[in-house]
Amino acid sequence: MKRIVSFRRGTLAAATGAALTAALLTGASGAEATINNQAAAPDVDVAAVKADLGELQSIADANGGNRAHGQPGYQKSVDFIKGKLDAAGFTTSVQEFTSGGTKGYNLIADWKGGSEDKVVMAGSHLDSVEAGPGINDNGSGSAAILEVALAVAKADLQPTKHLRFAWWGDEEDGMVGSTHYVDSLTDDDKSKIDSYLNFDMLGSPNPGYFVYDDDPELEKVFTDWYAAKDISTDPETEGDGRSDHAPFKDAGVRVGGLFTGAEATMSQEQADKWGGKAGEAFDPCYHSACDKTSNIDDKALDLNTDAIANAIWTLSS
Repeated sequence: MKRIVSFRRGTLAAATGAALTAALLTGASGAEATINNQAAAPDVDVAAVKADLGELQSIADANGGNRAHGQPGYQKSVDFIKGKLDAAGFTTSVQEFTSGGTKGYNLIADWKGGSEDKVVMAGSHLDSVEAGPGINDNGSGSAAILEVALAVAKADLQPTKHLRFAWWGDEEDGMVGSTHYVDSLTDDDKSKIDSYLNFDMLGSPNPGYFVYDDDPELEKVFTDWYAAKDISTDPETEGDGRSDHAPFKDAGVRVGGLFTGAEATMSQEQADKWGGKAGEAFDPCYHSACDKTSNIDDKALDLNTDAIANAIWTLSS
């Protein structure tokens, strides 16, 4: 997540004969008797997400300790993510841009099928700051959406809406990559994006459970999922205008997402409901060299990854 500089702000299938017979015998309603042709979202294995984070850590370790824009660790990070997506059957493309006199890259991955007049996008920034490897900020979001994308492929999901995943370059200098992507779209292209979901910092070690409140329908998809697990959420405000949802929102695309907190401190009320440490930062290693694999809360990472999968399955059907 960019440091504060300024604030700008299923299709339902017909019931089978056996199911209809059972419904009639039991008096079930038509809605209850109808069988959906799409399975529920899977439980994404957090061990796989953590393995991806381990790979991003190794990339940083081998390339000057970071994965920042313009540095070799960033290009290696793109290659790592792209390789897994290509092997899973995604159509990938690398979009180039220039920032600070240095070439940068966005990685875009499209899943087959679904109406391209209605596109559901999920994105995260892949770059770190130069001070550290950026495992929570934002390896956590990048690895989470990678494993959700791989779950889409494993399930051979056949969405009604088209699914697109994105890993943005140079977020840390002001959402440069995502802004370039949005600016490159025609007005018609922008109108076809049904929703953009942003995931930036999902495993903070003193985690909060924050949901973007920019769009009521998208917010409800996440808050309902957490409520079903008896987990309270708060509206996300710390990251307003500071991550890659901002250029989409400015372009009139509805946005949503999740966040576990950065340099702000947890209140006592938040500590009481989330079991955290009041008066301490959500992520004491924010933009620091200590933002390593040890800087991740496994429970928060696991919950948020599964919440993303649920949102992708729900919103694309």
